[in-house]
Amino acid sequence: MDRGQPSPQPGAAAPGASVMAPVRAVVRLRRRVCLLRKRRLLPPGAGPDSGPREPRAEPHQPQFFTFDGPAELPPRTPRKKRRRSRVVLYPETARKCRPRAERQSRAQRCLLLLVAIVGFQVLNAIENLDDNAQRYDLDGLEKALQRAVFGQSAAVGRIVALLRDYLATHVHSRPLLLALHGPSGVGKSHVGRLLARHFRAVLEDGAPVLQYDARHHCPEPRSAEDCREELARRVADVVAQAEAEEKTPLLVLDDVELMPPALLDELHGFLQPQRSHHFHNAIYVLLSGAGGAEITRFVLQNASRALPPRPDGTHGARAEEELRASLRALLVREHPLWQAAAIVPFLLLDKRDVVNCFRDEMAGEGFFPEQARAELLAAQLSYYSVAGREFAVTGCKQVVAKVNLL
Repeated sequence: MDRGQPSPQPGAAAPGASVMAPVRAVVRLRRRVCLLRKRRLLPPGAGPDSGPREPRAEPHQPQFFTFDGPAELPPRTPRKKRRRSRVVLYPETARKCRPRAERQSRAQRCLLLLVAIVGFQVLNAIENLDDNAQRYDLDGLEKALQRAVFGQSAAVGRIVALLRDYLATHVHSRPLLLALHGPSGVGKSHVGRLLARHFRAVLEDGAPVLQYDARHHCPEPRSAEDCREELARRVADVVAQAEAEEKTPLLVLDDVELMPPALLDELHGFLQPQRSHHFHNAIYVLLSGAGGAEITRFVLQNASRALPPRPDGTHGARAEEELRASLRALLVREHPLWQAAAIVPFLLLDKRDVVNCFRDEMAGEGFFPEQARAELLAAQLSYYSVAGREFAVTGCKQVVAKVNLL
């Protein structure tokens, strides 16, 4: 307003006063806000006239809304994160359960079940093997052979061991071929009869057992072709019967050295893998005097060593292996049948064994088995005298005839 103009009268409202009053109030508030802001930014103890001061950051002072940008806050120090322990502690009284994530999957359970089933099947198969061997009572067979056959403990032990291994299972990929060789009178035919009797006893009546004697079933006038056809028919019948009854047949063939080549060829054909599986599950026992001279020479040359028996009843393993190798080489030259045979040599009997044969035969015929009388009868036989020992030339072959003359 111009100072030259007269002032308005009291009580009269000045023109524009209602508009300027709010503007002045806003200006005053703005000035006060600016003053407060300057005071807040100055350091403590500094006056308003002490020159420019650097702004001071007060992070704990509350901020008010202004038109200016917010003041920069100092960076905060990052706190260290506490690592949680992975060990889960369970109360002693509470039931401990693994988390679901650690439990076994269904595949592992199925695998454990499969392993249990396979183990059960294996144990069952082992029990079946024992049951099949017990069916033939091989322990009783061994005792009977050791009691009735004199001077052949090594041969008896080998025969029983081969039978035990073969009869452990019912299904086989090839038959068992036992070849018992030795000079006359050493007990080969006696062992064959004992084997046939034992198998008939343990397998009940009608057991699949065949006893074939070349001297009786195929005499000289008969043609070899007829003998071959008869042998093939009889073997096929026994093998078929054994297959139907789920048994292992026993075929004992005596005097094999007298068989014509056609019969040996037929026997060799039974062992071939192209044959029916019925022929693979069988036991063939060949009794032959072939190689008797070789065994006699071996015993006489080694009489000084006396082939001392071991605690298990067998002779020296190295000497027996040499004898079996020489017999195999000799027999294979005659026919390839013996290439696949398990050769069991029967050694010569000394005078003590012959005396035991006489006592056993005397007891069987009803005579008292007197030792002195048996020794007198044994002295009537012929012997090989080597290194202070006496070996019977004919073994126990003449024992039965001598006892029948009593």
